[in-house]
Amino acid sequence: MGKQLERDLGLPEVTAISIGAMVGSGIFILPGLAMGMAGPAVVFAYFLAGVLVLPAALSKSEMATAMPEAGGTYLYIERAMGPLFGTIAGVGTWFSLTFKGALALVGGAPYLVLLFDLPVTPVALTVASLLIVLNVVGAKQTGRMQIGIVAVMLTVMVWFIVAGAPSVEGARFEGFFDDGIAGILGATGFVFVSYAGVTKIASVAEEVENPDRNLPLGILGSLVITAGIYVAIVTVMVGVADEAALTATETPMQVAAENALPAAGVAAVVVAALLALISTANAGILSSSRYPFAMSRDGLAPDIFEDVSDRFETPVNAITITGGVLLVLVAFVPIDDIAKLASAFKILVFILINVALIAFRQGSIEAYDPSFESPLYPVPQLVGIVGGLVLLRYIGFVPLVGAVAIILGSMAWYYLFVYRRGGVGREGAMTDAVRRSVGRDVVEQTETEIGTAGDEVLVAVTERTPPAVERSLIDLATDLARTREGGVRVAQFDETPDQTPLPQSASVLTEADQAFEARMADRATDSEIPVRYGEVVSHDTRHAIVNYAASVGADTLLIERSTGSETVLGSDVDWIEAHAPCSVVEVSNLDHDAAERIGVVTDEGPFDPAKVALADALATAVGGTVTFYLPVGADPPESRRNTTADYLADLAALCEAPVTTRVVESGTDEAIDIATADSDVLVVSGVQRDLTDRLFGRGSDPAAITAKHGTLVVYGEQQPGRLRRALERRLF
Repeated sequence: MGKQLERDLGLPEVTAISIGAMVGSGIFILPGLAMGMAGPAVVFAYFLAGVLVLPAALSKSEMATAMPEAGGTYLYIERAMGPLFGTIAGVGTWFSLTFKGALALVGGAPYLVLLFDLPVTPVALTVASLLIVLNVVGAKQTGRMQIGIVAVMLTVMVWFIVAGAPSVEGARFEGFFDDGIAGILGATGFVFVSYAGVTKIASVAEEVENPDRNLPLGILGSLVITAGIYVAIVTVMVGVADEAALTATETPMQVAAENALPAAGVAAVVVAALLALISTANAGILSSSRYPFAMSRDGLAPDIFEDVSDRFETPVNAITITGGVLLVLVAFVPIDDIAKLASAFKILVFILINVALIAFRQGSIEAYDPSFESPLYPVPQLVGIVGGLVLLRYIGFVPLVGAVAIILGSMAWYYLFVYRRGGVGREGAMTDAVRRSVGRDVVEQTETEIGTAGDEVLVAVTERTPPAVERSLIDLATDLARTREGGVRVAQFDETPDQTPLPQSASVLTEADQAFEARMADRATDSEIPVRYGEVVSHDTRHAIVNYAASVGADTLLIERSTGSETVLGSDVDWIEAHAPCSVVEVSNLDHDAAERIGVVTDEGPFDPAKVALADALATAVGGTVTFYLPVGADPPESRRNTTADYLADLAALCEAPVTTRVVESGTDEAIDIATADSDVLVVSGVQRDLTDRLFGRGSDPAAITAKHGTLVVYGEQQPGRLRRALERRLF
């Protein structure tokens, strides 16, 4: 039995860790800059940011109770949405945490300058370098100082709030909303990074006692507490200091403290800010460096990031590249751009978290069984998604470009480094959720197709059509019309030279015409289904068939086509299929009386509703069975197995004939071979060009496929567009 982690983190510990992950240098740095955007309404901006963080907190609380051993935003999104979105989430989170660390260094260094007369940028670079070395030497040592730092910061913040509240002047809040909604939303997005650590506790969910209770309560409770502290601090800052003084300084909390606290309090604020600098920057390096490490372990990044130092037992390469990016940011990027970019990347990741929860809920992952469920689902998630997108719009041009660049760059990396090298063999819950949705949609279309009543089935023949073929076409048309309480119309199309007037040809009843009418008269007399018949004379058979089908309101058109190069209608069949105003069924070598086992095969998506309806009608009429063959590739994911089984079960429930299903865990060719060998009659979709090429001996495979007693190629009237078809091919 492997080692297990002891669950010894109770609700107080969970809440403390989550608060500690949020409270940092942001509150000492950002209020003055945000006030320049929203004025006194910066107070509301902090409150609104907390509200828009809440959906992601709810979503991650649920996912953490379902997967308490996994941990990490990247892992949840990767499992929910697949490797591509996992790459975007991993890169986005890495950048967000790295930028947050840079923000602490660039914004916290001015507080250090208050004590020592030193240049800001060199100080920030020096501190960054020391922290990078400290993380390389040992992460355990870096984590032990976090609790003490957070305790000091919270003590100073509470002191600031309590001591400063009596000095708040209401007049300073006049013109609260003068900067408008754009200013408030811009400031909200700007300070969003202040709540970035709210869900960090989920990464150690396996160590939480009673996680189904303590995780959500700890995350949500810490969010409420932190938001309350933030709003209270900013309220005091705005209420005790001039707006001009706050917006013009790099140390806004120190300026406010000078107006509300004694000298000891001001010194305490400066010390707390310096501790926040160290704490937040260190946490940024420590946390962000783990994302290249985790992505490398999952095959989404080069193996070099997975290397662990033998001497220090730390992922030295991941820490080094993270530190390198951090130093570049500190040296060259202005503080407001760092804050905006950090917030933009965090907003992007929180949007993905909300989408991930929807994917898990809509998918069929049996292992996803959360003990806590987000209330009012999916309303909070939709609010979080829409709210995040709105904030990205108002946060500014540079961070918006940065977010887009992260998405496009991550996609390019995935396709070049991962996908083209064979992928990682995993599928996200979102893929399955979309597959399930597409399957339900197709099942509904199939139900409509099967249940349609009053269909008119048109059989198109020519003078060269053999009587046996004509009879099998009419038998099939009768089967289809009987199940839909419709009628059958048989038309013989005679083609005359262009030089011959049509009235003259129509007035001449040839021997073939007389024989056709005699056969049809006998058939109409014997049939329990209304059968109408007649001849159509034209100079162009293919146009005549299409026009006649439109004029009589045909719902299904049956035509005969032989395998090989000799055909009755020749290449005109392709044109008829493309231009007919109804579904077209191309019949090849059908022996109606011998049809007992009807095989339905697909290789490019779900089964065409028209194909399912035809197979069911034929099997019902002859007392046979229908078997659906669906190839899913070798070793399909569990989610695909489950959804495929549900989809096939729904199809089977719609059919009147007895149905069996066969999921073929191999490629399309194998499924076709199995279906051909096991079936008397094979029903396929005409849109599957590779399959029809094989059926009729075209393309790269010269061996034509023919079932024992016939093949029916169905071209449904309603075909999905290119994008929908591509989606179906990708999912099924």
